[in-house]
Amino acid sequence: MKITNFKFLLYLLLSTFLLVSCSDDDDDEITHGDWWRKAYTVVDGRGDGVCFVIDDIAYVGTGYNGDDRLADFSAYDAETDNWTSIADFPGTARNGAVAFSVNGKGYVGTGYSGSDRLNDFWEYDPASNTWKQVADFIGSARYGAVSFAIDGKGYVGCGYNGNHLKDFYSYDPSTDTWEEIVTFSGPKRRDAASFVIDGKAYVISGIDNGTYLDDIFEFDPSSGRWTEMREISDANSDESFDDDYTTIIRMDGVGFTIDGIGYLTTGSVGSLLNNVWAYDPQADLWEERTSFEGSARTTSVGFVIGSRGYIVNGRSSSLYFDDLWCFDPTLEYDESKKEPSSDKY
Repeated sequence: MKITNFKFLLYLLLSTFLLVSCSDDDDDEITHGDWWRKAYTVVDGRGDGVCFVIDDIAYVGTGYNGDDRLADFSAYDAETDNWTSIADFPGTARNGAVAFSVNGKGYVGTGYSGSDRLNDFWEYDPASNTWKQVADFIGSARYGAVSFAIDGKGYVGCGYNGNHLKDFYSYDPSTDTWEEIVTFSGPKRRDAASFVIDGKAYVISGIDNGTYLDDIFEFDPSSGRWTEMREISDANSDESFDDDYTTIIRMDGVGFTIDGIGYLTTGSVGSLLNNVWAYDPQADLWEERTSFEGSARTTSVGFVIGSRGYIVNGRSSSLYFDDLWCFDPTLEYDESKKEPSSDKY
């Protein structure tokens, strides 16, 4: 009888331990935000391409598919979940270029042809489905630069021209002119990510001569100044805010903004990444969100339409992807993967 009671007591203790352990795991699981797959692209899988958005249509093109540099482009309509081929990019086929949109036109330039670094720039007009060459980028020819657009101007800087760079330039489409602006305040780098929140740009991480960078800088075009924000690794043992900052730094990540919050996902830091981080510029703090649910990858491109973010293309060590994924930060993770009904695309 005593043995039976002992076994019963042991069973209760083990059951309680397992229940507590499982409950703790469930509480720690990141479930803020949900992903689901959308229409596959109409062109080959690729990495290291570009994208821009005009009037809620995303335009995706260039890149590298493992064999060739590419010049084709396609347009994605989120409302119909449909891809359409558009006029090919007329410049040299390339990867590692930059792109932005200003006043209803898209701009693509710089990059790498497989033999040459490039500094040409091109404008796309969706109304006529035509491209035209505009003023060349006035910095040195490069690839792996970072770009963004604010208040009618495009900005391009950093990258690699045989050396890592930190110079920065603005482009005014109304005059078709480039102007050098204040040099980026952080270390030289290539393959950084960026997003724009409330008229300020944020440049995040990247790589400099084999070192992954644990920083984020804010650019305010009204003052022309760069400001370093809090580090994005667990670098300060005296502070607790960064204790979980173990997977933010990366190269070739994708940045986008939804409702005043910046999001960073995919990329690599020696290994491929699929985690998602959300940045609040008011608090200068990061929080992790539901991981990207496609295959872990690098050199993807991303965009926002409505109140949802999208990730398309990219590569793993051996595969080049042609899939498109959608992220809604307002939803809780749903493993059933039934797409929610919404007018937000």
